[in-house]
Amino acid sequence: MFRPLSILLAAVFSPIPLLAACPCDLNCDGVVDADDLTILISSWGQAGVPADVDNSGTVGSSDLTTMLASWGPCAVSTPGWATLIEALPNPSVVTDPDLRAAISSTGLPWRVRDTATGIELILVPAGCALGGSFNMGCSASSQFNCAADEVPVHLVNLTSSFYLGRFEVTQAEWQARMGTNPSAFVLPSAQVPSSQVSKRPVESVTWNAVQSFLAGTGMRLPTEAEWEYACRARPISADRTAFHGTPANPAGTNNDLLLGDIAWFNGNANGQTRPVGGKAPNGFGLFDMSGNVWEWVNDRYSETYYQVSPVMDPPGPASSSTRVLRGGSWLGGYVSGRTSVRNKNSPSFTSNTFGFRVARNP
Repeated sequence: MFRPLSILLAAVFSPIPLLAACPCDLNCDGVVDADDLTILISSWGQAGVPADVDNSGTVGSSDLTTMLASWGPCAVSTPGWATLIEALPNPSVVTDPDLRAAISSTGLPWRVRDTATGIELILVPAGCALGGSFNMGCSASSQFNCAADEVPVHLVNLTSSFYLGRFEVTQAEWQARMGTNPSAFVLPSAQVPSSQVSKRPVESVTWNAVQSFLAGTGMRLPTEAEWEYACRARPISADRTAFHGTPANPAGTNNDLLLGDIAWFNGNANGQTRPVGGKAPNGFGLFDMSGNVWEWVNDRYSETYYQVSPVMDPPGPASSSTRVLRGGSWLGGYVSGRTSVRNKNSPSFTSNTFGFRVARNP
């Protein structure tokens, strides 16, 4: 399968172990077949190439034997902590073939449920077809330019696939684990019947309180780079729109007037949060990445961090008194729904616009 040059160049930054879940899928299309065999034969005798699937030092007969034994679709292995929902990405949701190939090539299921908490998660792939690479930072919309902390645009490479909550954590999920519900929007409204209130995102949670929720679950907050990569859900050759794509419009858009297709914001939320999953998902199948509630991420905040951010797995500043939030909220306007917008606050601060979604390593 042909890959754009930008993706092939970005792949230089990705270590070979990313492909270990399906090591013989050399062209990253989710299946071991004649195309992969051709790559292996053309690499015969070479060292330090992906076709050396047994890591013996050179490509040879043992690699050929391994490939023939792996012939066919890449096997899917569900993590021990998870309950399988859908093994392969649904093409009506993940409409980009490169995204589907990247997911399939991990050997991990696309959609699972954390068995202990019941939280549903979607696989965000890092290697192979996408290389885990994207251009992070400023995506201006048709009406709004970027802020100073969104520049410069810089290459980021994530070296490991991860799972991310399909939805923002709901009031019901928080209540089940913590025994209380700090949210402001706990009553039904004309737009949200009583049966749906528990499906509103939990809000009025501090970053510190979120750590208590996560403790002992194996889950964590995503890094800021993971969050933006997951939100964009686009190959590196086409990831620069202000607002993420949808199954109906995979390319995304810079048109602020289309924000309502993907987000609850001050133009349509009627002054309240809404049950999660009510708007169109992005290219990975993640909902509410824009709007509804701001989402705490793990990183500390610095306005100038993008100037010094490492390419590989940026962890955020080593020290800062504030933490990052991403994604906009029911109270924000068009500008805060842009993918690259950053927010910050003290980890002990609470607001009825602050919530979160979970991440987990496979």
